[in-house]
Amino acid sequence: MAVLSGDPRIAEYARLIVDRSLDVQPGWQVLIRSNPPARPLLEELVRLIARRGAYPVLMIGSTMWPVDPVWAASAPDELVGELPGIDRYAVDHMDARITLDAPENTRNESELPVEKQALARSARWPFYQRTVSMEIPWVGCHFPCPALAQEAGMATSEFEDFLYGAVLRDWDEETRRMTRYAERFTRAETVRVVGPGTDVTMSAAGREAIVDEGRLNLPGGEFFFCPVEDSAEGEVSFSEFPTEQGGTVVEGIRLVFRDGRVVEASARRGEQALVEALDTDEGSRSLGELGIGCNEGITRHLNNTLFDEKMAGTVHFAIGAGYPFAGGLNVSALHWDIVKDLRSGGRVECDGEVVQENGVWLI
Repeated sequence: MAVLSGDPRIAEYARLIVDRSLDVQPGWQVLIRSNPPARPLLEELVRLIARRGAYPVLMIGSTMWPVDPVWAASAPDELVGELPGIDRYAVDHMDARITLDAPENTRNESELPVEKQALARSARWPFYQRTVSMEIPWVGCHFPCPALAQEAGMATSEFEDFLYGAVLRDWDEETRRMTRYAERFTRAETVRVVGPGTDVTMSAAGREAIVDEGRLNLPGGEFFFCPVEDSAEGEVSFSEFPTEQGGTVVEGIRLVFRDGRVVEASARRGEQALVEALDTDEGSRSLGELGIGCNEGITRHLNNTLFDEKMAGTVHFAIGAGYPFAGGLNVSALHWDIVKDLRSGGRVECDGEVVQENGVWLI
C-alpha cells in the first residue's frame, strides 16, 4: 500500500533529485540506499525514475548499506574490510546513485569498536570511488524523519520546514551568486583562514573551486577546492560546534598542520575517535578539501554535517580524501568534514586580500 502524504514539498523534492541533480536517462540503473522512514520520498523517486524509463535499485535497511554494523560487530575482520562480490557488482554497474538518509537511530554505529569502524570505512570506499571521480552522477540528501529532527533539537514539523527551506531554493540564482565568489578562489595562489584559535594558510594554485549548486548534495550551497596536498600550515580550533565520527560525538577539536598533514590532534570530548579516524590509512591525516558555506537558508547548527557545512558564514576542513574531479590527489578511505564558524571574529583571505569577514562577503 502506498504511503499517502499531502505535503506537496515531497513531490517537489523528488523532482529536484531526479530531474536536476541526476537528470536520469532511459535505461539507467539508479542505486538508492536509504532507510524505511524515507518511504514517502522513496515512492516519489521510484515513480519519477519509472517515468524516465529507468530502473530504481533499492538498498533499504535500518543502517546505510553497504556495511551493516550489527553484522560487522560479529564478523571476522577480513570480511568487514571487504565488500562481498554481489555488492561490488552493484557498485561497479550502477549508472547513478542516491544516498537518502533517514535513520531510525543516529547512533547505530556508536557501539562498533573503533578498529571495526576503520575496517568498515575501508570497505565502503569502493562505493564512493566512482562518484568521487565524477564517473557517474550522484546526490546525497536527507528525509525529515523524527531521529534527524531530534538530533537537530527540533520538533519533526519544525525540522521539515527547515529542511525544505534549505533544499527547495532558486538554484539557478544561488549558482550565479556562488560562482562569483568561487572564481576569486580559483584565481588565488594562497588562501588563509583566521579565527579564534585558528590561523591556517594553504596553496590553491592550479586548483579550481567547484560550486555545489544543488546537484551533488541537497541541500547544496557551498563551493570548495582541494588544497595543494603538502601546503597546509597552521592551527585550527573547532570550538563552536560538535561533530561526529562513527556514531561518536567529538567536540573541541584542535588540529595542527605541517606540510599539509595533521601533526598534532586533540579533542575535549571523543579524542580517541578523532585519533583513530586520523590513523585510518596513510592519507587520512592530509587536508583533502576546504569548503565555504553559502546557503542562507541554513541559519543554525543542526549537528548534521550535510547541512552544517553549507551554513553561510562557515568554512569546513575535510580531513582525508580529496576529489579527483577538483584536482585533489590525496587518497584515503576517510573524508571527514569539520565545520568552523567565522561569523564572530573570523576572516578568509585570498592572496592577502580579505574576501570575507565575520561571515560577510567583501567582494
